[in-house]
Parts: sequence; C-alpha cells; structure tokens
Amino acid sequence: MLNVVLYEPEIPQNTGNIARTCALTETRLHLIEPLGFSISDKAVKRAGLDYWNLVDISVYIDFESFLEKNNYPQPYILTTHATKNYAEIKFKDNDFLMFGRETAGLPEVIHKRFSDRRFRIPMRDHPEARSLNLANSVNIVLYEALRQNQFFNLI
Repeated sequence: MLNVVLYEPEIPQNTGNIARTCALTETRLHLIEPLGFSISDKAVKRAGLDYWNLVDISVYIDFESFLEKNNYPQPYILTTHATKNYAEIKFKDNDFLMFGRETAGLPEVIHKRFSDRRFRIPMRDHPEARSLNLANSVNIVLYEALRQNQFFNLI
C-alpha cells in the first residue's frame, strides 16, 4: 500500500478527486492542516462521490504531528523546484508521496529537510504555465508507483 500526503490542500475538488483515486487504488490519504475547506464540505464530497467510506484517511494538525504519527517517514517530495524526474524513483510498498498547496507548494523547511528526495514531473517551462493540476499530478506519480509494484494485485 502507498501513501499520498497533501500538505495544506486548498481546493476541495482536488482533494475529493484525490480521495476517489486513493479509494480505488487502496492508497492511504494523509491531510496536513490547515485545510482550505472542511472535509464535510459538499464540494469535497461531490468530487469523491460515494467513495469516502472507502478512503483510509488521516488528518494531522501540522507537519510535525504527521511525522510523529507515521514514525518519521522519508517522503518523496513532488515539486516543480526539483531537478530529478519522478521516473527515477524506485517505489516500494508503504512509500509516502508528498504534494504541496495548490498556490504555494511546500514550505522551504520541508524542501531543506528532504532535499535529496525532491522530484518533478517533466513539463513545459513557460512563465504562464506554472504546473499541472494537483489531482492530475498525484495520479501521474501514484500510478507510476503502482505500476512498479505490479499494482499491488489491483484488478
């Protein structure tokens, strides 16, 4: 099983879509507060439709709480600020894939702490094209991790 970590997500529809993907791939979802919405928000529920009961979800009051409660994992940080390609990662069971806020990414303290574990999704370099949508980015990297692990027997 894999783990998707969203650091202070802001857009409920993105989190709802990611939750739906996690439900259907048996991936744990970790949300680090503050959230830009309530998990009971209709937009989140609508995006996840009726999959919420299938999501293994944990919510943490801050980043340190997330680290403590997960035995100090070494997450892969997905960021536009990295130079290494996510396809270079050799994913294994119980890995953590961390993504930042839609508008600001991850704070510098996290970048520094995991500087050797920063990866990016290749994309066009253009001042008007900042990055892919968060839900799309999660899906790209998560499915590569699943593929490398023979999809953990998903059918």
